[in-house]
Formats: sequence, C-alpha cells, structure tokens
Amino acid sequence: MPEHITAEPSRSARPARGQAREDPGGRVLTAVDRRLGIARAAGEGLRKVFPDHWSFLLGEIALYCFVVLLLSGTFLALFFEPSMAREPYDGSYVPLQGRLTSRAYASTVNLSFDIRGGLLVRQIHHWAALVFVAAIVCHLLRIFFTGAFRRPREGNWTVGVTLLLIAIAEGFCGYSLPDDLLSGTGLRTTQGILQSIPVAGTWLTFLVFGGEFPGHQIIPRLYLAHVLLLPGLLTALLTVHILLIVRLKHTHWARPGRTNRNVVGKPMFPAYAAKSTGLFMLVAGVLTLMAATMQINPVWLLGPYRPDHVSTDVQPDWYLGFVEGALRLMPGAETVVLGHTVIWDVLLPGAVLPLLLFLGMYGYPFLERRLTGDDREHHLCDRPRNHPVRTGFGAAVITFAAVLQLGGGQDVIAFVLRLELPALTWVLRISLVVLPVLVFLVVRRLCLALQARDRRRILYGDPTGDVRRTAGGGYQEAMARMSNAEHYLVVTRDLPEPVPAAPPGAGRPRRRDRLRAALSSWFVRDRIELPASEAERRRIAARLTGPGGARPRNRNRNRNRKEENDR
Repeated sequence: MPEHITAEPSRSARPARGQAREDPGGRVLTAVDRRLGIARAAGEGLRKVFPDHWSFLLGEIALYCFVVLLLSGTFLALFFEPSMAREPYDGSYVPLQGRLTSRAYASTVNLSFDIRGGLLVRQIHHWAALVFVAAIVCHLLRIFFTGAFRRPREGNWTVGVTLLLIAIAEGFCGYSLPDDLLSGTGLRTTQGILQSIPVAGTWLTFLVFGGEFPGHQIIPRLYLAHVLLLPGLLTALLTVHILLIVRLKHTHWARPGRTNRNVVGKPMFPAYAAKSTGLFMLVAGVLTLMAATMQINPVWLLGPYRPDHVSTDVQPDWYLGFVEGALRLMPGAETVVLGHTVIWDVLLPGAVLPLLLFLGMYGYPFLERRLTGDDREHHLCDRPRNHPVRTGFGAAVITFAAVLQLGGGQDVIAFVLRLELPALTWVLRISLVVLPVLVFLVVRRLCLALQARDRRRILYGDPTGDVRRTAGGGYQEAMARMSNAEHYLVVTRDLPEPVPAAPPGAGRPRRRDRLRAALSSWFVRDRIELPASEAERRRIAARLTGPGGARPRNRNRNRNRKEENDR
C-alpha cells in the first residue's frame, strides 16, 4: 500500500479562496486597538459634528496662527543667539559695521540679511503673533456677545482668557528678544512698572532682571520662556480647550431643526476636515503675503539698545497698546507712605489696570449668573440685541480700550495732524471717561430698537418696494412675510427674569439681597415682547428644553408667581 505523506503548508503559500490575506500593518493596528481602544474613539471623532458659521472660524484662525508660529519659530531658533555679550558688529549691513552690539541684536540682523529666507520667516513670525492675539480677542468677543460662556462652558471661557494672557506674555517675550532700541525701551517700561509696586517692587525687579537694568540675564531668561515654557503652556491649554469643545459640544445659532438639545452641522470627516485644511492654507498664505509686502520690526533701522537712548514714534505691539496709552494718559501723582513712595501714575495704569481687566474677564460669567439666577445649560447662541445691557457693556469696554490705544500713539497723532500734544492728551483723558458711558447708552438703546424692528417684521412683514393701488384709490406698499428660518431665529430667545429680593415668607430681605434684586432688574428688564400665540410659545419652550429633559421653569418666575398668589 502506498505510504501517506502529510506536508505542512509553506508560509509563502497563498491563502485558500475566501480566506483574507493577513496584513502585518493590520495586525499591529489590531493589537494596538485591543489594548487602547482607539478605533471607537477615532470613529466617534471623525463623526464629530461642527456647526457651520463664519464666526466659529475665529478660534480656528488662532489655532492655525499658532501652528505657523511653531514652524517659523523653530527655524528662527536655529540662528538666534540669546546672549547679552557685546562685541563689534561685523555682518553684511554696512551702516552698523564696527558698532558695539549684543550678540542677540547681531544675530537678529544677520538672520535678516545673511540667512536665505531669514527676513521673510522673521516677518511671518511677527505677523502671525499679531494675528494670533487678534484672533483670540475676536473669538472671546464672539463668545461674550453670544452668551456662549454660560453653563456648561464657564471653564472653557476661563481657559480662553488664560490663553489670551499667556499669548500676550509670549508675544512680549519674543518682541523683547532682538535687544534693539524699541524692545529695550519696552523692557525699560516693564522695569519701571515692576519697581512701582509697593514694598516688593525692588525685589521683583532684581528677580526678573537678575540685577540692575539691563543686566546680562534678561535676554536668556526671556528666550527660555519664549521657546520652552510659554509655548508648552499654550499647547497644553489649546489641547484642553479643544477637548472641552468635544466634550461639551459646540454652540450653534437657532435655525429650523436646531434646539438646545442637539448639534447640527457637518461631520469632522470629510466635509469639515476639507474646509479646515483649506482655511489653514489660506491663513498661512495670507501671513506669507503680509510678510512679503509689509515691513515690520526693522531692527537694523532702530539700532541696538542703549539705556541713554530713546526715540520718538515708539509704540509696542498692538496688544500692549492699552497699557502704553494708560501710562501716557494718567496724570502724575505720587504719595509717600511710611517712608515709601507710591508712584500712582505708573502703578495704576501699568499694574492695577491690567489686573482688574483680566479679573473682570475671569469673573464675568459668574457675575451674570449671580444677577440672573440662571444655572441651566445653554447650547443656543444669543443674538446680541436680545441682551442690551450685556451688549452695551461689551461695547463700552471696547471703546475704553480703543481710547487707550489712541493714547498710546498720541505723539504720532499730534505730529501727523499738527495738534498740540497737551490739548490732545486732555481730549483723550476726557474721552476715556465720557465715551464708554455714551457708547453703553447708545448701544443699549440700539438693541431695543432692533428688537422693536423684529416685532414689526413679525406683525407686518418686510417691505418689498412694490406699491399697489387699493380699491379705494389709495396706495399701499406690499409686504412680504419673514422666511421660516428667520422667524425661527427671531422668536427663539431665552430671556431670564429678575431675581426677587427674597422668597415669599422669608421676612425682610437683607441689604445685599435687595442690592442683587435691584441690579438683576436693571440687567434684564430692557426687552421688547414679541407676538406669539400660545402654541408658538410651547414650541419655543420645547426648542429651549435642556439636554436633561423637560425644560426647568425659571426659578425667579416661579417665585414671582408665588408672591402674586400669596397677595
């Protein structure tokens, strides 16, 4: 009988029909997924929905500017020398040859003239820094005016304000590194602000500068903060910010089908990813075009810093213009207390004002929640006109900052317009007090006028421009009804009720409760009621129902109704 032989199939043999070929890369991905579970997370991330509105792109512009900053900053770090050691300049820029400069300044000039593409990358980096801070500011303003800082996004608002603070510090550190006359003047101003702090000012100055100004340690310390510490913090905060957006979901504008319980938009892949990639290319292209056509920070024209030199027409980057303007507009004032001289005209505008500004930004969401008593979740954006006091307050703060920005360039304005500098200073001082109040009143009234216009549009429609003759011989303009989408946007608004001084039966309210009730009434009372039937009101209430289920009734409205019933 023949002998039966069983052979092992070779590893190179083809798999049987119907049996899939095992890919080594697939085995690796499968093994990783079994341990980390990334497939499900990646799938959910690719299906993440992002609402589609131009105002939501402001945060993305800031993110892409930060990417450009990282790429261009890496290139610049290869050639910059953060050293205050002084030696004669021997580079290719002839007007500076033989002059005593620091290595930081000389390496900046060499990077501009001797490194291929160095000047272009320097200017890309500088313009990207300016647009980065501007995009963060515009993004925060969008969040403020649309009420997107309310629950559950108070933490993300705090992260955003911290991002702005660190971005300003990062920009100041980079702006100070070249050791030219402009940046040296800014460091000198910083040293004066630190020294104006009572008791601790001198110690803080020695701690930051490592001795007397300017010293030899400030540039290396700023370089360490600029390339390592602050970028790491920005990267961490941006990551937290994005994770919170994914976790808490994005706000969106009221449109048919959009409620306080859902998010309507485009999925992350492929629609939103394609648009986001295009936006990144556009941002990088615009920054490159700006750098190629608009000169910024020509350190070779300013010259190296010397403590005994200063020039006119010296202003910091725009995000520090409000501090410069406050220092210039503050009248001179100082007081001697227990042998210590308090220099108010430096301390108040240079240290106290920025501190109060950022404390106000951090605390505003909690202040508004205290005034309105509203602790519900909000996922629909507010129209600014529906909250006149908030919108007016924001416009007043913008006006205040704008006047300070003008004050920072008062010498240039006086020179160009041929005005007397003292007279211009007094005009700006008066405007700093009067204009914000006027803007608040005008903007609040404008918001009420826009609400009244919405009411007229709901009742009578929009004029079409067509005039018709009636049967009686008169003429009447034809009106067109609002579209369903616009009507949905106009009538879907969630307005809080005033907080009562005390619940029924609680006795005489305390003074602070009466103050809270008065402020709450002032904050929320300005409104124009819109016409709506009972069925429409029920539909609006259903749209505003929170993700927890039935929409909770306003606590303040319940208290008011109880008080009316008791009476």
